[in-house]
Amino acid sequence: MYAVVLLVCCSWVALLCPSVQAYENLALNKSAFQSSDWRYFTGADRAVDGRYTDLWWYGGQCAVSYWGNTTAEWRVDLGGVKYIHHVFIQHMTNNKVWDENNRCIGRFLGFSVYISNTTNKEDGVLCFRDTNYTNATIPNPDNITCPYHGRYVIYYNNRTHPPYPEGYSQYAYIGLCELEVYGCDVYTYGVDCKRCGNCSGGVQCNHVTGSCPKGCDAGIYGDKCDLECGNNTYGVECKELCGNCSNGEPCHHVDGTCPHGCDAGMYGDKCDKECGNKTYGVECKELCGNCSNGKPCHHVDGTCPHGCVAGMYGDKCDKECGNNTYGMECKELCGNCSNGEPCHHVDGTCQNGCVAGMYGDKCDKECGNNTYGMECKELCGNCSNGEPCHHVDGTCQNGCVAGMYGDKCDKECGNKTYGMECKELCGNCSNGEPCHHVDGTCPHGCDAGMYGVTCKESCGNCSNGEPCHHVDGTCPHGCDAGMYGDKCDKECGNNTYGMECKELCGNCSNGEPCHHVDGTCPHGCVTGMYADKCDKECGNNTYGMECKELCGNCSNGEPCHHVDGTCPNGCDAGMYGDKCDKECGNNTYGMECEELCGNCSNGEPCHHVDGTCPHGCVAGMYGDKCDKECGNKTYGVECKELCGNCSNGEPCHHVDGTCPHGCDAGMYGVTCKESCGNCSNGDTCNDVDGSCPYGCDVGVYGKTCDEACQSGRYGISCAKACGQNCRGCNRFNGVCELGCYPGWTGTFCEKRSTYVFKYLLSCNQFSAQNPYCITTYTKYFIVMILKYGSC
Repeated sequence: MYAVVLLVCCSWVALLCPSVQAYENLALNKSAFQSSDWRYFTGADRAVDGRYTDLWWYGGQCAVSYWGNTTAEWRVDLGGVKYIHHVFIQHMTNNKVWDENNRCIGRFLGFSVYISNTTNKEDGVLCFRDTNYTNATIPNPDNITCPYHGRYVIYYNNRTHPPYPEGYSQYAYIGLCELEVYGCDVYTYGVDCKRCGNCSGGVQCNHVTGSCPKGCDAGIYGDKCDLECGNNTYGVECKELCGNCSNGEPCHHVDGTCPHGCDAGMYGDKCDKECGNKTYGVECKELCGNCSNGKPCHHVDGTCPHGCVAGMYGDKCDKECGNNTYGMECKELCGNCSNGEPCHHVDGTCQNGCVAGMYGDKCDKECGNNTYGMECKELCGNCSNGEPCHHVDGTCQNGCVAGMYGDKCDKECGNKTYGMECKELCGNCSNGEPCHHVDGTCPHGCDAGMYGVTCKESCGNCSNGEPCHHVDGTCPHGCDAGMYGDKCDKECGNNTYGMECKELCGNCSNGEPCHHVDGTCPHGCVTGMYADKCDKECGNNTYGMECKELCGNCSNGEPCHHVDGTCPNGCDAGMYGDKCDKECGNNTYGMECEELCGNCSNGEPCHHVDGTCPHGCVAGMYGDKCDKECGNKTYGVECKELCGNCSNGEPCHHVDGTCPHGCDAGMYGVTCKESCGNCSNGDTCNDVDGSCPYGCDVGVYGKTCDEACQSGRYGISCAKACGQNCRGCNRFNGVCELGCYPGWTGTFCEKRSTYVFKYLLSCNQFSAQNPYCITTYTKYFIVMILKYGSC
């Protein structure tokens, strides 16, 4: 007979093995408790020792409680909250065949199994209660599916509400030869108890599929949240793009940081910021050179996009002008500094003065005011035509004024000579007197027949070298170029030059007159003009002094104004300002900066020419220029969020997903994604907060009618109280499913009953002070043994 029992038990286990073989017995050798012990060898721990070959209460392998109790409880502590799949129960059989004739069966009918996080079963969930088993149908062993999380598994039975169904024992017992709890640790899933992925908020994944109900932690993706972000992305849903990590390495999948620093020109934990504060290169450790107008250099290679400040050159503007140059683009030549020293690379000044014959901060001016030599302290002699002497050595380049000779023209003519280079011989002065050394005039008049003050007056600059009139010196056919007057002895003035002084000078610098003969400008041109005579306007996209300034971006490539660089017909797209040298700002772009940027991400400006957004759009917008609102029932960043169930199928708000006219019937919430609870008469809930306007349906209550009635309540909105003699009623119809308190009967425990053993109700336990109870219990026990036999 014992072999038959084992065969039956093994058959039950075999039927279950294919679906549960991978789960672990979480109860094996764990701490256990039961409400009373029948003997010292029937304690609670015998049900979790892994042994159940001997199913008799004297076999030492079963947990057995004391007889005569109206309630019996046994529990095992799993040592922590676990995910439970099913519970295996091996009831005691006294090693007899398990059929309707086994006298132990009545003790176990009506048992319950609870899963709780505390030792109190009421704090947990009821995963099984026997309401249908009979002596002929109760399985042993029994496998009970309990898909819950909990720390304690509690086996409970009671005999507190007679009368009981046929076959039930009078008292409640524990008779567990083994109770095994199969499942896994929390944060696992599947029959193999695989570890959950990184679910958002650390919530438990689905214990069957491993999927995460609220998405993944930052840096993780996949159905099971077990894959790290890739493709240069990081963060929640891998939506964030990595910055410029060193050597193109991927950033950290969670926070976007770069493990080995940034590429040249970038900085920050995420390498998403360009170098600033006039720095560039790796870790922004390199300092920019001296870029034009104080503009920053290129953040990667340090080059200056708009050239250098005066005195500097090179791609990075980090080299001072050399080779005797200075100023903007090192185009200016130094003056004549003392001892051949270089001038200052920025302003061209000479630190230690000038060479002989030069003066000024830049030593670029020759001595004037009839001076020469070191610091122009020497006075010139009498050079020809009042010309200045040589600024260095004082010599007269074109000879001396009349009456003077010598290299420096500081000696008067003698030996009856006068005039230029003392080459003129005195005229026929009266009485053979010497003439004046300068003009050859005769102090006491001329000899007879002579003309002029010197008695040999020379003609002026008559045209074609013709002689002047022999009496008054006039020129019969006019003067040479650059000269005017009766005797052609006056140079052109009033900004004129050339033949008869009819040519007008060009635009000489500072309004200076041009050369009276050929019209050249001795000190250059006014702004916007060039050439020897300063009569040509700047071209080749230049303007300003010496045509050295470059035009900006004028419309259609037109040249700017040759003087001030302004653009006559406006600027190219993306540029503004009189000179079209400024890029559009203030969130504008395009022609005349009249186009407004779209809604670029993080408030960044769009591209100044075409209005595109470099790093995408704000929530609710899309398109290259971020000027289009989300459509097709989408909203949010990149329009990736789907709208809820808006009223009449309307689209939701493109930014936050709200529904402009509320939700479809049966839905509620800001985005109409929440389903209504069980409202009375199938009414639709409030589409804002989910509340039911006319209360809840039968068996539920709460603001959104989604909570089952509390113990002791039932009916519409749980408004009705169970009968006061009921031990637990059905939440829908109020029927007392767990029976009545003693002395009551009926569907709602509304009828009084007569208990056969009324004296026993006053005796809750054996008592030495109550002999009557002892006698009564003894008699009752004997009657029961004679009637039903022993277990």
